[in-house]
Amino acid sequence: MTTEYEYDVDIDVRLRDIDFMGHVNNATYATYLEQAREAYFTDVLGVSLVDTGTVLVNLEIEYVRPIDADADVTIGLHVPELGTSSLPIEYEIRADGERAATAWTVQVLVDEESGDSRPLPEEWRQRIDATRE
Repeated sequence: MTTEYEYDVDIDVRLRDIDFMGHVNNATYATYLEQAREAYFTDVLGVSLVDTGTVLVNLEIEYVRPIDADADVTIGLHVPELGTSSLPIEYEIRADGERAATAWTVQVLVDEESGDSRPLPEEWRQRIDATRE
């Protein structure tokens, strides 16, 4: 099964991202995913990730190959079926157009006062659906 990624974002590889082997450090991949999520929230949902009241409840990364220091990095994002309060995201991290990793996260929208989950706004659902068409 091939996932279609309806949103792409370019990521700049910084000097501090590189480990002693000359590759992007594996822990940095999570930071790249966060940057991609922020861009997605801003561009698609019209809100900054820091202003949403979401928390990251799951993060999985499957490494395929290293990312070299001089690589052009792009991340493709796909939002599969939404939960009531959860926003799952599938990612493909690409280096020079080739898959370097796949990843999955789940964000949950929470009430800042109670800490309980709350439903995703209908506007978010509509905007996400519009990117899939």
